[in-house]
Amino acid sequence: MRNLLCLGAVLAALAGCAAPQQPNADAETLARVAYRHPGPPALTLYTMINNRTGRGGHTSLMINASERVIFDPAGSFYASVVPERDDVIHGITPAVEKAYRGAHARSTYHVVIQRIEVTPEQAEKAYRLALSNGRVPGAFCALATIGILQQVPGFESLDRTFYPEKLAEQFGQLPGVVTERYYENDSGDLQAGLAKSNATLSAAAE
Repeated sequence: MRNLLCLGAVLAALAGCAAPQQPNADAETLARVAYRHPGPPALTLYTMINNRTGRGGHTSLMINASERVIFDPAGSFYASVVPERDDVIHGITPAVEKAYRGAHARSTYHVVIQRIEVTPEQAEKAYRLALSNGRVPGAFCALATIGILQQVPGFESLDRTFYPEKLAEQFGQLPGVVTERYYENDSGDLQAGLAKSNATLSAAAE
């Protein structure tokens, strides 16, 4: 009973990690928007941190492999011109990446961005695992992300956790990780941030 109560408390704390499921884009759409950043292969962990409590509200992972995508397990991000399939967001151009972090950073949350350069083989392994993972239940974002990372050579030491901030602490201790924090002071309403990002990206696509 005590374990069930503890799990319930964890799930309640991570309620912001849950989001309505977006419809899956078809293969033709994904192929049309596929984008690979010209920089080196890399994994970038995003952690949305509550500015008041310091607790993590969400975890996601950007993967720059043969294509740059964001594994956004049970994530809230949505833009009408940015397709998603099974919790993987495709077409992560610089503008989309900026919109992604901007949608999550607000007066109530900031985004911890932790980037590590990896080999092409490591990046491709993470990419393939993300594509095959399938949709993630709400509040399991950190656990799902660790599940992928633990299968990539060099990241096996990460311990499983439900807490995004605990994953960020572990990830930040890996050799070569570069950490930055991104802040915005706009509305504390996540939906307002998502709507703003959607409007910006839609206008740029016209």
